[in-house]
Amino acid sequence: MDPKNIKDNTTNRIRTLRKKEVSTTHLLEGIANGDKTALGQAITRIESTRSGDFDKAEILVAECLKNAGQSIRIGITGVPGVGKSTFIEAFGTHLTQLGKKVAVLAVDPSSSITKGSILGDKTRMEDLVKDPNAFIRPSPASDSLGGVTRKTRETIILCEAAGYDIILVETVGVGQSETAVHGMVDFFLLLKLAGAGDELQGIKRGIMEMADAIVINKADGNNLKNVRMAVTEFKRALHLYPPKENTWGPKVVSCSALHKTGIEDIWKLVCDFTELTKGNSYFEHNRTSQNKKWFLQAVDDLLKHQFYKDDATKVLLERLTLDVANNAISPYKAAQKLVDSKYTG
Repeated sequence: MDPKNIKDNTTNRIRTLRKKEVSTTHLLEGIANGDKTALGQAITRIESTRSGDFDKAEILVAECLKNAGQSIRIGITGVPGVGKSTFIEAFGTHLTQLGKKVAVLAVDPSSSITKGSILGDKTRMEDLVKDPNAFIRPSPASDSLGGVTRKTRETIILCEAAGYDIILVETVGVGQSETAVHGMVDFFLLLKLAGAGDELQGIKRGIMEMADAIVINKADGNNLKNVRMAVTEFKRALHLYPPKENTWGPKVVSCSALHKTGIEDIWKLVCDFTELTKGNSYFEHNRTSQNKKWFLQAVDDLLKHQFYKDDATKVLLERLTLDVANNAISPYKAAQKLVDSKYTG
């Protein structure tokens, strides 16, 4: 076939697909009715980088905000290999059996080279993905801090508007940047392994200070002795930290996600935490504080986006990048010139 005809046919198919694009009104109606397909399509629009989708995404978020905020948001993190996906499936299934609607926002790491993601969390949660009361949305981490997409907050809003009671946000791994997910959830759960040389390392990290519960996973078989020792070590470690503003004392428990033991105890911890923090008004105070930070981050993101999309800035940026690479100017001085050019003309 003539290459020109192939190109024309491809262009026509793209135009046809865009004409069939679901309207914002239809998506909002679907979300209100708990339609998973509509929810997935709406999230895709939220995550889209197409300029034409930006305004539509803003309408979706604004309308969904009216029916959001009624869930419990739980952040789940831990080193790779700790069993996050297995734990989330066991935990999520337990919650759906209690009559809860559970949304899982699983962030997959993106390649720094190809920018691609496998997005394999659905394949690792075989039972939960088939559960009618569960919704699993894997998203690429891209270049976001801590492996949390910039749109995760908006996605939470959409899921809440769709009637999901529990929002589970799974992050890529552990590190200082996990403050990103901590800043958008109510309860922060840290998964750990016993006997992996991880105990003292965990004490050094700021992640310990943020945790509302530390769960030692894989408490089964020959690992039970190590698990009991790990629980004791982490309980001692938590005494090194000052009391939390919410007056909650972080707990250390163990579970076997594989054998689904200890899962009920973890849910009870979340319920106790929620009851305490709603009782002392910290729950609402924390949500308000997070919304303020969300706004400031949005300002930063928008300023950055508008700055770099300017054509004159692009040209100067390219030239200054070459100068820095060739040691003709210091990086700081080059940055100063770039910023000054934007505001002084």
